[in-house]
Amino acid sequence: MTLLLIPGLSAIADKYDALLCDVWGVLHNGKRAYPGVPEALAKFRARGGHVLLLSNAPRPSDALPVMFESFGIPHDVYDGILTSGDATRLCLSRHEYGTRCYHIGPERDLALFDGTGVDRVAEEEADVILVTGPFDDEVEGPEDYREQFGRLVARGLPLICANPDIVVERGDRHIYCAGALAKLYGELGGQVVYFGKPHGPVYDIARQRLAGFAGEPVPDARILAAGDGPLTDIKGANDAGIDALFITGGIAAADCGPSPEAPEEDRVALVLERAHIRAVGAMPRLVW
Repeated sequence: MTLLLIPGLSAIADKYDALLCDVWGVLHNGKRAYPGVPEALAKFRARGGHVLLLSNAPRPSDALPVMFESFGIPHDVYDGILTSGDATRLCLSRHEYGTRCYHIGPERDLALFDGTGVDRVAEEEADVILVTGPFDDEVEGPEDYREQFGRLVARGLPLICANPDIVVERGDRHIYCAGALAKLYGELGGQVVYFGKPHGPVYDIARQRLAGFAGEPVPDARILAAGDGPLTDIKGANDAGIDALFITGGIAAADCGPSPEAPEEDRVALVLERAHIRAVGAMPRLVW
């Protein structure tokens, strides 16, 4: 399929009844909404479309609307939110990996444990590890955990990753996410269980949520997934049989053109080719 750089969502919106929209790197940069994004979502909904924000945030979705409002993304431009944190909390509540968990990640993610019956314990007491990110993502990366992970792998502890993203934008910087730590754990021989994009279960839940909004199942051919992560958003959509719209101004911006606002079609195509993924269109930002 020939990649098509498009000027805005309006160029292809008529083909779709639902939008699965990534959040970080597409709606906002961790500090504020990108210009034109709320308006694009509002116009898609105004023509009868449904919008589900599909995020690899390692937190329950009910914690996000207030944050989005502070970034300039009002609640009335989307129908709902689904996060990898939602799927992770469901897993924890089923006690599939025991009830004693060693948590690696910032305190802001502790709501994942609410109502699960799982206790947070010290490393040496744990049956399972939950990673939601580095303890301090401003300064830490996966190599800071290599020695500890060696100990945990030797004990045979499974690791639950609540956010498969490797890096994400925060302002004008890239910071490491839980996926970077989980990748290292797997390379050291540990068992890793992922929740979120690109893994299939979150798309099954997304289809159910969209059906609830629409009052009936939405055919996959009428669903569009927009995202900036080649190996999460785009690959996940491809594997799920859903069309993908590549937002080039996010984490892959440096590979796509001279500036985030100026992608070059041949460079964008190369990014997709190298990742063995495909998209029905690409544009620097999600605008109408």
